[in-house]
Formats: sequence, C-alpha cells, structure tokens
Amino acid sequence: MILTFLGTGTSQGIPVAGCSCAVCLSSDPRDNRMRSSVYIEAGIHVLVDTTPEFRVQAIRAGIKDIDAVLITHAHADHIMGFDDLRPYCIKKGGTMPVYASSATMKNLRYTFLYAFDQENVAYGYIHARAQIVDGPFDLGTLRVTPLSVPHGKMVTSGFLFSENGQKKLAYISDCASIPPDVEKEIEDLPLLIIDGLRQKPHPTHLSISEAVAVAQKVRAKRTLLTHLCHLVSHQEQEAKLPPEVRIAYDGMKVEL
Repeated sequence: MILTFLGTGTSQGIPVAGCSCAVCLSSDPRDNRMRSSVYIEAGIHVLVDTTPEFRVQAIRAGIKDIDAVLITHAHADHIMGFDDLRPYCIKKGGTMPVYASSATMKNLRYTFLYAFDQENVAYGYIHARAQIVDGPFDLGTLRVTPLSVPHGKMVTSGFLFSENGQKKLAYISDCASIPPDVEKEIEDLPLLIIDGLRQKPHPTHLSISEAVAVAQKVRAKRTLLTHLCHLVSHQEQEAKLPPEVRIAYDGMKVEL
C-alpha cells in the first residue's frame, strides 16, 4: 500500500493569497501546501477528497487511475475540484463511485447536481455514482471503516483502512476532537494521519499539541500531521515534536 499526500494545507492553502508572513514567503518547499487530500494505491486506486487544486495535484503526482473517491465532508476546500474527475470517468468508460455519509452526499448532490443526474449522461462529463456510507465497506482488498468526528457544527468522516484483517492507517483530516469510539478503532495503528492545524487552540480543528496527545493516547506507532495553516513552519515545528510524530508535506509518499 502506497499513500501519497496530494495536499496538506488548510482551507486557504499556503502561501495564502496576499500574505507576506514568513511561512508564506518561505523557500522551503514543504511550507508550500495545497488543500488536504490523499491518494492510496493498494491494487485499487482510491482518492480521498477533491480539493480546488485537484487537477494540479493529479498532474503533479502522475495519477493515471482512480477507481473510487471518498469524501470526508462537503466544505469547499475538500470538494471544489470534483468536476476534474471527468477524465477519470472517461478512462473508466462509465461512472465514478463516490463514497460519503448521507449528510455529505446530500450537499454534494446539491452542489454538483449534474454529476449525479442519471437521466442526462453525456460522454466527456463527470458521471458520479452515489454510495452512501453508513458502516464499513470493501474496496478491492481494502476494508474501509468510516470514523465520525466533530468539526464545528458538523460531523466529518475520517477513514480507517485495513487489509487482510490488519489495520494499516487512519486518515482524519478535519476534526475538533476524537470521540471515545473512534479512539478505540484507531488504537495501535502503524500510521495515524491526523488534523494538526496550528499551535493555538481552534474551535473546529485539533491543535498540534492536541493531535500529539491523541496519537500518544492511542499508541500510534507513527503519526503524520496534516491540514496545517500558515502559522506553522515545517522545519521549526517538526524540531519540537516527539520522534514518532512528523509533519506531512505535499508530495510525500508513505509505503506500508
């Protein structure tokens, strides 16, 4: 299983438009962050979220195939590249299965009504097939378990990926806390990827210290922080973290 970070930034991306802070002006390529998304290759090709930069991310990462798309929630920074799934629908010669909770799917259908229209399917356009997630499901050899977490006034979906009965990794990009039932699901993972927005507390995201505390509580063997804002310098912040916790960066590949 190979996971590629397509983006690791928060909703505005980094550099932030019009900003001249040290991180936005940084020459360290790890400080240049598109909106958060990952791509997983495990015999099957799975995309998590379609960010506004998805087309650029896909070209940069050399993505040739997508077999399924998972959506964490319907905020703009996680879905506004949805229409750029078009060439992958063409390549598949049919529909693209899109997995999301019922609440997220409702918002997706509202925003991209044409993509889910079963009566007006035209070649060359996106044709999505809605798959409502209400429990674990299988994608090829992967078992995917949704993880419901709070994100302000809404609930978002993290995803736990298992293979051959073994838990491999969890991806939780937007959350303010980790409920006890989710903590139980992600105990002793080889890899935890988790929201770590900034150093200061935030009402809808985990801070870096809160994310580290979660990782230590669930005994994750390795943790990568994502969804970072422009208040976080990769080099400076990573130097302060425990050795088992690192900061993800755009283009980073992890093999499990």
